Amino acid sequence: MLENNKKVMVAGHICLDITPVFPSNSKKELKDILIPGKLANVDKAHVHTGGAVANTGLAMKILGADVKLVGKIGEDYFGQLIMNILDKYNVSDKMISSPNTSTSYSIVISPPGVDRIFLHNSGANDDFVANDISKDMLKDVCLFHFGYPPLMKSIYKNQGEELLKIFKNMKGYNIATSLDMASIDPLSEAGSVDWNSILERVLPYVDFFLPSVEELAFMIDKEKFNEWVIKANGKDITSIISINDVKPLADKLINMGAKVVLIKCGAPGIYYKTGDKDKLSSISSNIKLNLGSWSNREGFEKSYEPGKVVSATGAGDTSIASFITAMLRGYSLDKCMQLSVATGAFCVSTYDALSGIKPLDELEEIINRGWKKQDLIRERD
Repeated sequence: MLENNKKVMVAGHICLDITPVFPSNSKKELKDILIPGKLANVDKAHVHTGGAVANTGLAMKILGADVKLVGKIGEDYFGQLIMNILDKYNVSDKMISSPNTSTSYSIVISPPGVDRIFLHNSGANDDFVANDISKDMLKDVCLFHFGYPPLMKSIYKNQGEELLKIFKNMKGYNIATSLDMASIDPLSEAGSVDWNSILERVLPYVDFFLPSVEELAFMIDKEKFNEWVIKANGKDITSIISINDVKPLADKLINMGAKVVLIKCGAPGIYYKTGDKDKLSSISSNIKLNLGSWSNREGFEKSYEPGKVVSATGAGDTSIASFITAMLRGYSLDKCMQLSVATGAFCVSTYDALSGIKPLDELEEIINRGWKKQDLIRERD
């Protein structure tokens, strides 16, 4: 458990994920599976909670953190399913029920050997606003994590005014802050938003910024993102980029005001960069980082070899959960990064985000026994 019984609040996007299971002998090319007018046979569907609130929040709870969850759902059948699932973790009373909208859901299409495709409805998440988080809810909270602004219309509209308000409020209460993003449909309303401008406004109030490389490039360097898409030619972008591609993005985020940056790069691993001592000293006094060992650091933490790969759903979210939980326990940056990618490696072995999670102490034992790392990232082009 965390020291002094300090709590973590995880807020933002929550949904119900419905994942049809494809037979193991399914063809690996998506175009050979999803053909208009044809029937694709699947096995049973996995139904579970999704989104940052459930994936990161519940993962932290499983890892031993004292977590409050705040999300918005509709008064419908999907909403009741989410409540039933969260009730098992004793957190269902933290959901805000909205009678005038539907509960968010995703259809997760994840055939073997193919990166996921999401059919997503944002539902009640589009109505989430800063006032949904009251001062009373923040009692004893030492760190606030918010996830998936691009999938929450009220949060990103008006140049991210609600997102800015949320993070300003947290810093006003001396609460450390953490922010995660989500993939953006270029043809959606969120795809036309000036995300670079939003991040310039918000990142000075963000201590830990944890986006994926694809969504980040789309937000702050669209020209580079488009180059990667063309070069990837239908493959996962993370399979064609190098560390040299990621570093400038991290540098820009630190210059924008973020204190610690983790850029998730899919199967290859996670790039990290931290600010100087002055930057890190501005993080809430409730978070006691060793400034000497955490400041002015950067590197690439390669992923561990997973036992099997079933679905990448929730791997980034649970990696974040592991990193934050380890950081709040006072672990070194090196150990936090190791545990982060280790959690991701176990997550991909299951269809949901949570059932593959291992306690941090168990992960350390496995790592210390010589768990092999993958080498999937190039140093330079």
